[in-house]
Parts: sequence; C-alpha cells; structure tokens
Amino acid sequence: MNAKSAISKEIFAPHDERMLGAVQVKRRTKKKIPFLATGGQGEYLTYICLSVTNKKPAQASITKVKQFEGSTSFVRRTQWMLEQLRQVNGIDPNRDSPEFDLLFENAFDQWVASTASEKCTFFQVLHHTCQRYLTDKKPEFINCQSKIMGGNSILHSAADSVTSAVQKASQALNERGERLGRAEEKTEELKNSAQQFAETAHKVSF
Repeated sequence: MNAKSAISKEIFAPHDERMLGAVQVKRRTKKKIPFLATGGQGEYLTYICLSVTNKKPAQASITKVKQFEGSTSFVRRTQWMLEQLRQVNGIDPNRDSPEFDLLFENAFDQWVASTASEKCTFFQVLHHTCQRYLTDKKPEFINCQSKIMGGNSILHSAADSVTSAVQKASQALNERGERLGRAEEKTEELKNSAQQFAETAHKVSF
C-alpha cells in the first residue's frame, strides 16, 4: 500500500471522509520554532490532503498530515475547511514548477511539491473540487498553467475522451445505418427490376 492509500485509510476513512487528492510537500522557507532545537520530534514527511465528507451536505477540507521518521503511521495536523482557502498561487504559469503557495483566512504556507506533475494533478483536483463544492467565495487561482484551469485538465480530458468515444460510436452507427439503407434501396431496385423483367418475359412468351 502506498503512502496516499494508507493516509486515506488511516486518517480519513475512520471519520467517514473520502480523500480526493494529496501532494507530498516540503516548506520553501523554514519556520523558526526555537523549541524544536531543544527536543523536536525529528524528521518527517508532510502531505497536503484534500478530502470530502460522505454525509450530505458534503463538506470539503484541506488537511496537513505528517509521518515522522521511524513510524509507519500518519498524524493529522492542521485542518482547514475549503471555504477558508482564499488563494492558490502556482508561482509560474509558464513552466512546470513544483513550488506553490496556499493562503487561508488565518494562515499562509509556501510549499515545494515532490514533483511538478504531482503538484499539477493536485491543483487540477483542487480546482475541480472548489467549483463543485463552493457556491460563493471561491478561492483565487493565480500564476497557474492553463492546463490546470482549462480543458486540458485530467478531469476534462477524461470527460472529453468519453464524449469523443460516444460521438465516434454514434457516427459509426449512423454510417452503418446509411449503408444498410442504401443496401435496402439497392435490393428494392433489383427486386423491382427482376419483377419487371419477369413480367416482360411472361408477356413475350405469349
């Protein structure tokens, strides 16, 4: 089981939540926390997770989850409701970049994803979730590549693929129908010709 599947099962499933996406991150700028120098919990991995409740009305949230060195379990840290998200900053709209910022009502974090593609996938899911679950006060997405916001997203691509397949199937059926129709017309013509020939031959024989 990979880390994201384990997080979904360990952190969200027990609270009747469904994890929609996650991205492994590191801070771009380290926070100065003096007490860590005198006895912190050591190295850890950080994940930013997007989830939604199974109960209606569904509520989406963003949760910071950590896995400390030497441990196989995950720990839920800060959680924000999706309504508290004010801005998503992709840093550079012209290239694949792993850096991004998240601005909440009461917090601001600067992150670096493990890969640019993982960040891109997370942004696509996050943007789609905001459109689906937030009726007003949607967060602002700035400095994001067009594939995150527009028709090239994985979600839209999947929908487009299905639509395209249906259209192709429909077109094939229509063409087949037209061919069958033409064949039926041809058969009818041949039948009429044969009937006329038979009638003519009958008259000539008499």
